Amino acid sequence: MVVAGGAETGMKYALVTPRYYWSLFKELAFFVWNPDSAEAVEKTTRRRICDTVGLFVIKIPLLIPVGLVMSLLYDPENLTSQSMAERFSPVQLLLVAGFVLPLVEEVGFRLSLRFRPIYLALSSSVFLYYILTKAVFQTKVSAIDDSFFVRAVAAIILGVLLYPLVRHLPIRQRLTQFWDGNFRLIYYASCVVFAWIHLSKYELIWLNIVLLPVLTLPQLMSGIVSGYTRVKFGFAYPLFFHIGTNTLAIALSFLPFAD
Repeated sequence: MVVAGGAETGMKYALVTPRYYWSLFKELAFFVWNPDSAEAVEKTTRRRICDTVGLFVIKIPLLIPVGLVMSLLYDPENLTSQSMAERFSPVQLLLVAGFVLPLVEEVGFRLSLRFRPIYLALSSSVFLYYILTKAVFQTKVSAIDDSFFVRAVAAIILGVLLYPLVRHLPIRQRLTQFWDGNFRLIYYASCVVFAWIHLSKYELIWLNIVLLPVLTLPQLMSGIVSGYTRVKFGFAYPLFFHIGTNTLAIALSFLPFAD
């Protein structure tokens, strides 16, 4: 029988083994309690893929009670989903929401969990784009409107200017030390900011603001799991899984019985 962190023998049966999920959950819980930036070098590519899928499976039962409670007591309208469905054709929706937005979110919120000058420059560019979009122009991240050129160019300029500055050896060394000494705070901040920025999906009223931690709990769980897989396995794992799950959700929404 295979458990998380054990031998590779029998890995093809791990995803149907309850003990595997329990061990994987304990690995995740231990990391969340005491985050560290060490890569899981002992895990093969096959094992990393399996663990990434397993973590998604674990996340589902954790969120079902929240979803049921919210659907029964308070189910706010998702403005983003309606807006995108109105603005894009099915093919465009698959491309934008299934590929482009997951790439933007992973670069903005997960790429820089490991410090490199290019990572910080890219993440900072994307984050500026988010701030300009949400706080300044109050529009949609995917909106190609009159403000898009300003938002995009400002983000690119920041990245271009920041990259050589951060590469400067004294600054790079200080930032490396900061990342090493404050990784726990950086990880927690990435999870919370990623979750809470999704409040923009809903109408900005006091009730939604008060319920912010509950409304954004699915995104918080995604941030926790994706941050873990990014640090332990590499950037490609949360990225491709994010793309896969978004694409599947969008494809299912096209079915006749989907709501």
